[in-house]
Amino acid sequence: MSASSSIPPSATPAPARSGRDRGASSNSVVLSDLTFRWPDGTVVFDGLTTAFPAGRTALVGRNGAGKSTLFRLLAGDLTPARGSVAAPRPVAVLPQDVTLDADRTVAETLGASAVREALRRIEEGSVDPADFDAVGEDWDVDARCRAMFGRLGLRLDDLDRTVGTVSGGEATMIALAGLLLAEPRALLLDEPTNNLDVAARGRLREVLGALTVPVLVVSHDLDLLESVDATAELRAGRIRLFGGPYSHYRQVIEAEQAAAAQRVSDARSDLRKQRAEMVEARIKLDRRRRYGRKMQENKREPKIIMGLRKQQAQVSAGKLRGAHEQEVERAAEALDEARDQVRDDKRIRIDLPECALPPRREVLAMPWPPLPSQLRSPPSTVSTDTRGADEDGLLVVGPERIGVVGRNGSGKTTLLRAIAVSDGLRVPAACLPQRLDFLDDGVTVAEAVADARPEADAETVHAHLARLLFRGRSSGKTVGALSGGERLRAALGAVLFRRPAPQLLMLDEPTNNLDIESVEQLADALRGWPGALIVVSHDARFLGAVGVDRRIEL
Repeated sequence: MSASSSIPPSATPAPARSGRDRGASSNSVVLSDLTFRWPDGTVVFDGLTTAFPAGRTALVGRNGAGKSTLFRLLAGDLTPARGSVAAPRPVAVLPQDVTLDADRTVAETLGASAVREALRRIEEGSVDPADFDAVGEDWDVDARCRAMFGRLGLRLDDLDRTVGTVSGGEATMIALAGLLLAEPRALLLDEPTNNLDVAARGRLREVLGALTVPVLVVSHDLDLLESVDATAELRAGRIRLFGGPYSHYRQVIEAEQAAAAQRVSDARSDLRKQRAEMVEARIKLDRRRRYGRKMQENKREPKIIMGLRKQQAQVSAGKLRGAHEQEVERAAEALDEARDQVRDDKRIRIDLPECALPPRREVLAMPWPPLPSQLRSPPSTVSTDTRGADEDGLLVVGPERIGVVGRNGSGKTTLLRAIAVSDGLRVPAACLPQRLDFLDDGVTVAEAVADARPEADAETVHAHLARLLFRGRSSGKTVGALSGGERLRAALGAVLFRRPAPQLLMLDEPTNNLDIESVEQLADALRGWPGALIVVSHDARFLGAVGVDRRIEL
């Protein structure tokens, strides 16, 4: 059975290409002198050579580093300008945002509909050879599909059900099921845990652990990153391999950064010392010149001797000055080199005074459940706080921090939508949805934020953008060219720039499509948020980092 005819092209096993696989090991992925640039001339990779070992490898790096581009090169969707990509074929790719046709059935999405229809005709008495050819050896197609669903924890018995009736997490797992049923020889997963609940994430780790083909994973899910065999960092167009999971990679990097910081301190001290010695030397030379002038004025020595001494002093002074200048230049270069080894530690700031709330201010008082037809069951509050969503209603007071958790399809997004239109909302509110498509891809970041408050001057806009790490030319990027982390920062900037300023901020799975650094930046920023906060997330570590006061489980 093949999934290639039904799953979207970006999520299907990639076709083999002539001449691209020569030299590849049967169970490895090899890049040789790989060079790729976009049509506008932007260079992504220049002479990249590396090999990904067999097993599960996490590919980490900042948003915009080129991880998704590398996946497309590995899959054969993009052609390098120079060099080669060698991987066992077929390669199956699960993209960041799985987009499935809502009107198609689950069987169609899995690529099983043609086989099932042929089986049905045979069961009804067909002896057409075409039906038997369509079935091939796949007589147990339904059983195989349901067995795969069982491995992935999907409770979908009806293969004729349309995809539009399942949750986003279930759609992701259906797409993954289709790829695995096609039995690829290499698997590329780009943020596979997006929209998955805790149970589904656990099942995914189990399934990946049982695979014997090379698996490359891009993810911000720390639990998934801890289950891999190796970690590969993509930085500045180069890949560096680390044996072991993400925690080992972080230990190595942190040790290197501590050493780099010490080198910067030592180089800075050396530069100060060399500058001080140069100043001291210049003072001595000035004293000698003054003494020489005084001797010449007094004419205590023959003119020829004084001229010779003056010439010698000038040569000596030139050598001394040159030596000290060289030492200062060397020390300055050493400091620059040491600084280059220290990575940026940028911080998003959203500690806006106008968004602050006093401790006893009522933020939300809403009856529960708000939409009985869409919310499947009332939540239980996992908290020592007695306020919560129960039969008396959902009450939020002051700058509370609430995490909303639950299985896929339990109604978490519906809850946020209900809160946004509730008559019980007492303060201005803003909501960041899962899909950040409310920004126009054709405008710049500065224009997108300025549209949120047309009366603001350019200086105010750029000051606000600087708090979100959009400085200089980066504020002139078009929204459509932004990475996942940049797009979230731009969207956050737009909603926070509105007036009246929001005092309740709601976020629906904000860590989707973010790299680890961006997740850490976001968590750090939300810790400084002075208003009320409601966050829907399957990431328990992220909720802990944000500092939620209580959790509502649907």
